[in-house]
Amino acid sequence: MKAFVLLIFGIMSIQAIAQAPVKVAVAGLTHGHVGWIFNRSDKKDIQLVGIYETNPELVNQFASKYKLDKKLFYSDLNKMLDETKPQAVSAFGAISEHIMVVRACAPRKIHVMVEKPLATTFADAKEIQKLAGQNGIQVLTNFETSWYASNQYVKDLVEQGKLGEIRKVMVNDGHQGPKEIGVSKEFLEILTDPAKNGAGALVDFGCYGANLMTWLLKGERPLSITAVTHQNKPEIYKQVDDEATIILQYPEAQCVIQGSWNWSFARKDMEVFGNKGYAVAVNPTVVRQRLQEKAPEETIRLDPRPAPFTDPFSVLADVVTGKLKLEQYDMYGLPVNLTVVEILETAKESAKTGKTIFLKK
Repeated sequence: MKAFVLLIFGIMSIQAIAQAPVKVAVAGLTHGHVGWIFNRSDKKDIQLVGIYETNPELVNQFASKYKLDKKLFYSDLNKMLDETKPQAVSAFGAISEHIMVVRACAPRKIHVMVEKPLATTFADAKEIQKLAGQNGIQVLTNFETSWYASNQYVKDLVEQGKLGEIRKVMVNDGHQGPKEIGVSKEFLEILTDPAKNGAGALVDFGCYGANLMTWLLKGERPLSITAVTHQNKPEIYKQVDDEATIILQYPEAQCVIQGSWNWSFARKDMEVFGNKGYAVAVNPTVVRQRLQEKAPEETIRLDPRPAPFTDPFSVLADVVTGKLKLEQYDMYGLPVNLTVVEILETAKESAKTGKTIFLKK
């Protein structure tokens, strides 16, 4: 009887461990997407153990808004990591700060998730990849478009050969402009600082197309990159572009990325044309497709992606616990996002010089 009771308690203990929430800390509160982590009280897969932020105004603002214990807040990143011992950190500061967060977390074997893109420079991206490999951690990059059932559906069409060989892809992302849509003053300061954000619309929204195209082509790098940027609203965006078009040329395909702070309304859509048919991911759950030359265009309405893929923190928790293993060229993963940063850095150089730049093999 005693052995039986011990066995039952042992099983219960194992289950409790398996179901324990992943300890997550936040690094930075300036990024406009940080509110996501405080607005998921219905989910118990993560436990917030610490918040790093050096701006007292933001600390007070978030503590009040989300009823957070002031003991959660730290003004020293290393102290927070050592005292709270998180299993993962979600970075919500400037893009340029991602390298700092990984440098602190990697030696401590703490996994990291950053907001798109991975880094502001290719050198930083390569260092992040090296640190992750040396220390056996995952570094994920969160893109809203990775949550879209429509993008997954289009990729499945490609994998099934229903579109034929990819020939042309057009990715359109953006909105009316960060100031126009009313982002916080802290987030606006990041987005309009070329050092902190890397560029303006070129980075903020050009990164989506670079991520999607690299994912569709399973990590393939383009042969050449041509980019044009402009300031349609220099009185608002004095230091960065608000309009960007990037052309990625591949051996048998071309991708046109349009990242803009000048759209009439917010949009995130993708058009994929093969030599047999086409599919347009209109929004997260709607696809327009034409798979045969004489067939009419049809509209497909999809259910949202299943858990954990509609919530980046659930993805992070499942990756940390081993429930989810990222595919080699997953949209969240380092191989794809290293290439994304290479594309963005090269696009900036192309726009600056007015020349097409050919990538070295």
